[in-house]
Amino acid sequence: MPGSVLVAYGTTNGSTAQIAEAVTEVLRKAGLTAEARPAGTVASVESYDAVVVGGGLYAGRWHKDARRFVRRQGRELARRPLWFFSSGPLDATASERDIPPVPGVKKAMARLGVREHVTFGGCLEEGAKGWVARMIVRNGKGGDFRDFTAIEEWAARVAADVQEEPDRR
Repeated sequence: MPGSVLVAYGTTNGSTAQIAEAVTEVLRKAGLTAEARPAGTVASVESYDAVVVGGGLYAGRWHKDARRFVRRQGRELARRPLWFFSSGPLDATASERDIPPVPGVKKAMARLGVREHVTFGGCLEEGAKGWVARMIVRNGKGGDFRDFTAIEEWAARVAADVQEEPDRR
């Protein structure tokens, strides 16, 4: 049974990292070997049976580390079961309806055969990095809109799919 899963992520203020850690924990509880790592630190995905990639959304684009990771590892990612998630809306919309992937993520999904993409709410709180982020918080538009129940349910579906997957390599 395949069981080694990488959860790679791009984040600026840590919210997407916390989502990646929650996904990783669910995968481990399902009996898989899983680790969450910043996308910029991953040199190779060859030792993993499956990969989940997450990116924070900034001005309609995935975090640069997630984008670069997908470009750099594309050939190997296309050979593995692959899921994407985004985090970012600073309101309840992600809990109310499916939010489609941003255009760049949608293109990567088609090119790499991504099984599923989901957008989770984001989190932007006092102390956020970046002028724009600080202005959003200062103007009362920040907050934590992540739904960890939805994140864990999605991760459980990923875990079940990984466990059913025959070795594709």
